[in-house]
Amino acid sequence: MDTKLTLKLNQRIIEKAKEYAANKKMSLSRIVEAYLHSLTSENDTSEFEISPFVKSISTGTEIPANLDCKKEYSDYLIEKYK
Repeated sequence: MDTKLTLKLNQRIIEKAKEYAANKKMSLSRIVEAYLHSLTSENDTSEFEISPFVKSISTGTEIPANLDCKKEYSDYLIEKYK
């Protein structure tokens, strides 16, 4: 059973979302429904396939929890421009 939902969103976001929906040949309502379903589904990982591009850039390397990205980048730039 479908029920009406009213949302208040930024006009530019709505326009971009409508363009996206038209390009995908889907209604904006169905896209929002699918998104909300993915957020609330217990098995959301089994419903989505990882794209080949994402698989291709995955390294399997874990990033340490205490990594200081700003310091690493700063050190990289200092070394690069010596």
